[in-house]
Amino acid sequence: MPGLDAYSIATLAFVAGAAFVAGLARGFSGFGAALIFIPLASTVVGPKVAAPLLLLIDVVAAAALIPRAWRAASRRDVGTMLAGTVVGIPLGTWILMRSDPVLIRWLIAAGVFAMLIVLVSGWRYRRRPTTALSVGVGAMAGLFTGAAQIGGPPIIVYWLGGTAPALTVRANFVLYFAASAAIAILSYIVAGVMTRSVLPLAVFVGPLYALGLWLGSRMFALASERIFRTVCYALIAVAALISLPLFDGLIR
Repeated sequence: MPGLDAYSIATLAFVAGAAFVAGLARGFSGFGAALIFIPLASTVVGPKVAAPLLLLIDVVAAAALIPRAWRAASRRDVGTMLAGTVVGIPLGTWILMRSDPVLIRWLIAAGVFAMLIVLVSGWRYRRRPTTALSVGVGAMAGLFTGAAQIGGPPIIVYWLGGTAPALTVRANFVLYFAASAAIAILSYIVAGVMTRSVLPLAVFVGPLYALGLWLGSRMFALASERIFRTVCYALIAVAALISLPLFDGLIR
């Protein structure tokens, strides 16, 4: 099993920094970790390492958020969404295993920018949710999750447009991502993506991700929604720009 000596100090520092910032965003909002971590980490360790790495550290670090989310979430809505996710994740995992890493990185960056434009524009889905549509959105999110751990944006755009209070929506995010992570772990193990070689990196960056998660959770009640959205969108945009293969010569 390759250890940390397989990576340079600069690579380890870069991945650890990305994990801390991603944890900060995740703790504050309930989402956003993958949009920040996957594009950045993929530039130095590749998407086939970055995706299972984030999945592993997020499952461990975010476990403490689940009990409160279970009480506040709309569990029926979450379950409906997960019905589609169960189908989408294996397909996304298949794409991850059989696609060129550089191509995946370009697609990740394009997807992040597209979703960011939707989020920044303020557009939200305003119609009454239907079961079929919820399952479809869940399937799309599962596809993105399996391929690159960026299944959040479809869910975010869909649920933020509803009439549920912010506390319920945030709890939905936490509960959904915890459940989808469990599905993704199983899919990654079966496909051979989740290997023991990820463990040393997870042990190294996991504490920093957990610290960011804790700090973000503490900050949730301190900042206005407008300030939070501005900062989060800026972080996502910068992460997507830096992750472009065009800048590999500057980062590596």
